Amino acid sequence: MGKAQENKQNKLERLLDATFVLFSNRGMARTSISDIAAAAGIAKGTFYLYFKDKDDIRDALVARMTQGLIREAAKGQVESDRPFADKLVHIVDSLLNQMQNNPLLLRFLRKNLSWSTLRDALRHEARQRGQDYMDGFYRLTANDPSQWEAPQVMLFTLIELVGSTCYSVVVERDLVDLVTYKPYLYRTIRGIVQSHQRQPEG
Repeated sequence: MGKAQENKQNKLERLLDATFVLFSNRGMARTSISDIAAAAGIAKGTFYLYFKDKDDIRDALVARMTQGLIREAAKGQVESDRPFADKLVHIVDSLLNQMQNNPLLLRFLRKNLSWSTLRDALRHEARQRGQDYMDGFYRLTANDPSQWEAPQVMLFTLIELVGSTCYSVVVERDLVDLVTYKPYLYRTIRGIVQSHQRQPEG
């Protein structure tokens, strides 16, 4: 990597790091682009060389955060011959544990764990790689012999369910603690997967 490219990458990382801290502590609405630029130590105009607006940098940040979380949670799962539901429960369990153990990360993601935001973040990441945003999901199901009915609907339902759980149980500590809730959550996840599952003919 050349010096110019290294400097560009360094500024990008500073912008993302500054945005993460500001959005986590103040919220997106109370953070201005000037605040982000100042915290990153760059000129305000430089921000627009990287991002169109706050929504754009939020999507990039959510993509970076979720990519790291999912990469850690999904280690070894794509190649595994385990049923898809087992892989999914393993990934969700790891995601919940990671977020519970990282309060700042959870504070940032708690307002962004919705289908619309994560879909946009996945699309943002997929565009960088020249892929479809569902590719990772399809790779996870590749070794399962089942056929899937409306896989996008299944993914939508799962994301909304897990996002709501993170906010209500992990953040708000509502009703029950996470350890108590997990068996009910995972039973529901398995039920959702089963409802979208069609066994191959023959």
